[in-house]
Amino acid sequence: MIRTWRFDTPSQTLVLASFDDRLPAVVYWSAPLPEVEDLRALAASTRVSPTGGMLDVVADISVAPEQAGGFLGHPAIRRNGVPLQSVFTLEFAQDLPDGAVILYRDEPTQTQYELTIRLNASTNVIALWATIKTLSDSICEVDWMPAPVLPAPQNATDILEFSGRWCGEFQTNLVPWSKGARLRESWEGRTSHTDFPGILIPTTGATQTQGEAFGFHLGWSGGHRMIAEELSDGRRQVQFGALQDASVPVTKDNPYSTPKLYVTRSGAGLNGVSQSFHAHVREEIVKFPDPERPRPVHYNCWEAVYFDHKPQVLKDLATQAAGLGVERFVLDDGWFGQRDDDTTSLGDWSVDPRKWPDGLGPLIDHVKSLGMTFGLWVEPEMVNEESDLFRSEPKWMLGTGRYQGRNQQVLNLSNPQVAQFLFERIDNLLNEYDIDYLKWDHNRALPSIRPAQTESLYALFSRIHEAHPNVEIETCASGGARIDFGILEHTERFWTSDSNDAYERWKIQRGASYFFPPEIAGSHIGPRVCHTSGRQFPMSFRASVAASRAMGLEMDLRELTDDEADLIKQAIARFKDWRSDMRSGLLHRLDSDDANVLAEVQVAPGQDRFMLYSGQMQPSAQQFARPLRLAGLTPDALYDIRLENADEVEEVMNRGAKSPLIAGKTVRLSGAYLMHNGLQLPNAFPNTIWVLTGERI
Repeated sequence: MIRTWRFDTPSQTLVLASFDDRLPAVVYWSAPLPEVEDLRALAASTRVSPTGGMLDVVADISVAPEQAGGFLGHPAIRRNGVPLQSVFTLEFAQDLPDGAVILYRDEPTQTQYELTIRLNASTNVIALWATIKTLSDSICEVDWMPAPVLPAPQNATDILEFSGRWCGEFQTNLVPWSKGARLRESWEGRTSHTDFPGILIPTTGATQTQGEAFGFHLGWSGGHRMIAEELSDGRRQVQFGALQDASVPVTKDNPYSTPKLYVTRSGAGLNGVSQSFHAHVREEIVKFPDPERPRPVHYNCWEAVYFDHKPQVLKDLATQAAGLGVERFVLDDGWFGQRDDDTTSLGDWSVDPRKWPDGLGPLIDHVKSLGMTFGLWVEPEMVNEESDLFRSEPKWMLGTGRYQGRNQQVLNLSNPQVAQFLFERIDNLLNEYDIDYLKWDHNRALPSIRPAQTESLYALFSRIHEAHPNVEIETCASGGARIDFGILEHTERFWTSDSNDAYERWKIQRGASYFFPPEIAGSHIGPRVCHTSGRQFPMSFRASVAASRAMGLEMDLRELTDDEADLIKQAIARFKDWRSDMRSGLLHRLDSDDANVLAEVQVAPGQDRFMLYSGQMQPSAQQFARPLRLAGLTPDALYDIRLENADEVEEVMNRGAKSPLIAGKTVRLSGAYLMHNGLQLPNAFPNTIWVLTGERI
């Protein structure tokens, strides 16, 4: 007997099949199938026969592969230290308008497994999660249970992973498929710089702009595990789930649910996968208090003053920022307790009267008089041992407290007293002051990776949003160590990296773009000498990198020359003109024929406008710039194209006669020409970004 379920979006069909009422397996996941497809015949055609040296039955790679069912790869569920010895059978199935809920039961172990699948046809993303509970009075200690398991395509040679470090997040890493299991884990208790919970699987020959590709992302902000396994028989499975340092007790009244696994398939290359994830973030994940409000330009004072807060200096910086076109002023670390450095006062969330004898009100009033809104830095999950809070409540810590990180310990948010204390402190600040934005930081790995810590954080965010629905929150964790769909259900912006080194930032932003849309990826113009790398870059390069995302500034504005200030004003004006299209358009990473060029084009809805950023990262191997092929345009449309920073063309690299584009003139070309032949850009020095705009006529 075969039972099937079919799930369709415009870019994919996913078919589940249950054989003899066993746990279902994905028997098809690829391009959309015709409506007339006989799914039972399809499922039956996927069956394989055992060969010599094998068990007499070939176990399915089901949504939860069962060792007791003969599966000899990594099993899905471990309880009490060993694989769950179960053989689940179908108990109940409910079809939903946008998915299904399918319930299975194992009678001998009195265990119930519930599979939930929800799809969004407009975003092309499918979300899957599973829940387990016992039906008896006994306790089931679950050590590992992934979200529903999916197969990986056979016609793929590599896995595209994302790793990195502090100030070097979202580095891409192509790993070949081979026999055995590929294991990636984060034991930090947060999403982590080093092991992002997401992969892309391009099939053979796929590029950014063409070919078939698949995307997986676990929407979870705690410890996590990924297993990508090729069995000895050649079949492949992918498991993603929450990692924990202690078993989770499961009872009939206390089930365990996995985080959501978000997946999508594209026939338009890696860009198609990314664009589906971007659409899903926009439609399903991030919820802005005012969806129509343009994304504001930030000024953050951290790299200008650090802990040295002087009200008049900060007022002067606010005045200068407003004159450049900034719309939100953010007061960073150093405003509370006795916070003169990072060794003290975390947990003491009251304004420092030494630095702010009249409180924050006068600064906020000044900021608002300039037409800007006010934001404030906080790090509520942490505590310094040198603080009133630690001295009064030393048992509120998470873990043993043996090691500090950045001179701080972690508070146990799953303790109701801790959660209530933090809510009251944040609530008091937001009630006392006119604050519309919190930069919520998280500057160390956790000593324990219990899922309850992450779940309690989500609950705290929900309470804050309920009490203060107009306040936006940015997720920051030493930069990009906590960026995922789980945290973005509770925040509206993320700090992509602590690195304001524009060269590194351009690469980091490209890596993050595989999963996250540009309008929520914070990117700031850093100081002339980058504080995290010591390198110097031209203002034009720094400004263009920042303007391609959620733009901001983070520097001592007093160091600016008049020419630099003018360049910033121009970049902010371009950002403001483009930001509504950035927020609703499609981002296409471009396949460059020069490995030293990293380029992208952001295309407005309807393909009426585009913004092209082409970064020359290192000297080219050849003398001339290679033509850059664009993507996402209307082939038979004509576009008026302009090089916005033609004044940066270096004569020594472009001697003699120049093309009209290089001369700063408008050039009219077809979408077909731009996508198939490509655009001839100026020859460039390293650390140059060409910014071009296109308008459809």
